[in-house]
Amino acid sequence: MRLVKLIEFLRNHLKTVVRLCFGVLALVVLADALLVNKQHAHTQMEHLPGFWSLFGFVGCVLIVVLSKWFGHAGIMTSEDYYETPENEGQGPQAAASAHQPPNHGASSH
Repeated sequence: MRLVKLIEFLRNHLKTVVRLCFGVLALVVLADALLVNKQHAHTQMEHLPGFWSLFGFVGCVLIVVLSKWFGHAGIMTSEDYYETPENEGQGPQAAASAHQPPNHGASSH
């Protein structure tokens, strides 16, 4: 219940949450610019303040976009995936019985 209340609180104060996140981001970039020794950076891009913050953000966005693309490209299936055209509209029992192997005279006791 506390988690639900927290989510509702954050949702009701969305502008404050966004401003707080931008403030924390600004502090991280400022600390990166002033406190981190960039003498041993491997690439020229690492000398820019906030490079790793931007790199992480772009990486997260790519993960979300690619995951959605994979999901819509074939991982997700339609709800009527197992229904065949001949037993369409006959309900779930007809669809289930259409995929069972034939009995071939075996008695059921």
